[in-house]
This record gives sequence, structure tokens and C-alpha cells, in this order.
Amino acid sequence: MKLTPDLNSRYTADHYSAREAQRLAQFIAFGPAIFQTARIMLDRGILDMLRDAPDPGLTRKQLCEKTGLSDYAMRCLLEASLSAEIILVDPEAETYRLSKTGWFIVTDRSTRVNFAFNHLVNYRGWFDLEAALAEGRPAGLPTLGDWATVYEGLSQLEPDARKAWLDFDHFYSDGSFPEALKIVFSRKPKTLLDVGGNTGRWALKCVDYDSEVKVTILDLPGQIEMMQANIKDRKGAERIDGIAVNLLDKDTPMPANRLFDAIWMSQFLDCFSAEQIVDILQRAAYLLAPDGRLYIMETLWDRQRFETSTLCLTMTSLYFTAIANGNSKMYESQQMIDLINRAGLEVETMHDNLGLGHTIIVCRHPNSENQ
Repeated sequence: MKLTPDLNSRYTADHYSAREAQRLAQFIAFGPAIFQTARIMLDRGILDMLRDAPDPGLTRKQLCEKTGLSDYAMRCLLEASLSAEIILVDPEAETYRLSKTGWFIVTDRSTRVNFAFNHLVNYRGWFDLEAALAEGRPAGLPTLGDWATVYEGLSQLEPDARKAWLDFDHFYSDGSFPEALKIVFSRKPKTLLDVGGNTGRWALKCVDYDSEVKVTILDLPGQIEMMQANIKDRKGAERIDGIAVNLLDKDTPMPANRLFDAIWMSQFLDCFSAEQIVDILQRAAYLLAPDGRLYIMETLWDRQRFETSTLCLTMTSLYFTAIANGNSKMYESQQMIDLINRAGLEVETMHDNLGLGHTIIVCRHPNSENQ
């Protein structure tokens, strides 16, 4: 396994003293309680109050008055937050203020998106993570609904859970779109197939970026309906069409008698097992024009600039295991390259560090011209 210098220095040796390691072990053991404490402090606005308070902070009584929580409840939250190092205390003034960790919980958008996603989508389902790992099925998905995969039920999720899921998905992809558009449209494609196009956000970016390109979105029926509603009356919508397919059904045909200059898969292949990825890529290759390119945009956990991003990605793999489908994950780059090669395609170039940590893998037919 080849790791970036940051990951290599972190993952190949211990960095904690025995006392620090013991504390981390207990932090993990009480992880669910720590998570819920921080979430309540965030959602109840307590962390915002502490951030905005003048020195030396707020007393417990003031926080009770502002939140309507009892003294007992506030004591429990504050004491747990101190142990989790979310807040700090001034013993003499008996006031509380944010720690650096608390500041990131309040102000870092990725952290807030992750909090909502994990609480509303994943939290209850992760109780069944062990069964999901052992049986290769999303054992925690019934906490959200009765579907084979979360994607089939995405349009039917409870509104808060659906918003948290979409916010999570969009947050990590949207920041990469400006750079991705330059890469894809450097070859001036006239037709683009967006596989797993979801709500049509990328398709709308494409038709706005290039006044001639026509985009076809492939996705599940529920997602196609959401996409059509989302793009209605938007600029360039007349150059976007959608085809409802279940790509897990090998007998379901791809668009017949059509070749595309570009095929786009953004945060899509991580929704499938290794064998399913090979099958999807093989079928997609038949739709690629002879000198076309297939673009795979993924957050590959081993190609991140910072270890914090790697942590988020490897933990997100467990969402795929317990909730999404039971057999997919955030992939390592070499494994993805091997799957691409198995599908009969070859990697032309790789573009790292797009947005919050995406990589675009540009693929082509082995016999296509290198232009």
C-alpha cells in the first residue's frame, strides 16, 4: 500500500504516550455518548452562545435561562463537554467558553454536515454494523425504510434525513465542480452521459458551462423524478434528458445505439462493490465514442492531503456497509485502477486535490488516440 507522506508518518508508528492512548481508548468506548453530547450542544445553540459571549463566557445559570434546560440537564451537558474538551471553564468566574474543538464544531461546515448526516441517517443503523459486515447486506437500513438499498428509497426518506443525505452528498461534490468542468470540457464534448446523476446538479453546471453540450442522466426511477423536478424551468434544462435504469440489474440495457463523447461518474462507483464496478465500467465502455473519455471523480482515501479527510472517508465506508448497500466503500486508488483495467479501460491521467479532496481519473479505450 502506497501512502501519502502525511499518512505514512501517521499510520506506521504510535504517537501517543500510554496515558494518552488509554484516554483515547476510553474516548472511543464512550463515543456514542460523546457524539450525542456534542450534537445536543450544537443543535440547542449552546456552542453558538458560548462562541458569541463576551469574556469570560457564560455561567451555568445564564445558559439555563437562555435554553430553558434545567440545572440538572445543563450540569450533565457541561461536565461531559468539559471531559470531551469541547468547552473550557474559568473556575473562579464559574463561566464557560469554547475550546478550539468546540469552535470547529460550530464554524466548520464539513463538521456540521457530518454531524447531521451521522445523526439523522446513520446513527441507529450503525448498531447493526457487525451484521452488515458479516452478511454483506445493509443491516441498518431498516431504521430508515424497507428498501434493498438506500438509493431506492432516497426520494422517500423523511424530509430531515433526506436533507441531511443530500447536504452531505452535495457538500463534498460541489466544491470540485469548477475545476472538474475545466477538465471535462477541455476536450469540448458535444454529448455527455452522467451516470448516477442524482438531482441533476452536475448536468445543470454542464449545460451552463457549454452552450452546445447535451447531457443524458442515468439513474434510478426515483432519482430521475427528483432530477426532473429540480431542473424544471432552469437554464439549459431543455438539453438535459433522463433515463431510468437499475444498473445493478445486468439485464437492464444501457441507452441503445448511442455513443457519448464523455461519460461522467461523480461519487458514483463508491456506491458499488468491486465486481459491480467492473460490470458497470464494461457496460459503460460500449457507450463511449472511440476517442471519448470516461471521467471518474472519487474521494480516494489514500490520496488526501490531510489525515482528517482520510478519517472522514474511511468512516464513511461504514455508512456504505451498514446503511447504503452492504458491499461498497471509499476505495483506495490502486484498487480502483485495477478495477478500471479489468473492465478493459486504461487510465490516461489522474487529477488530485480537487475541491475538498476529490480525484478525477480520466479513462479511455486502450486503442484510442492520445490527444
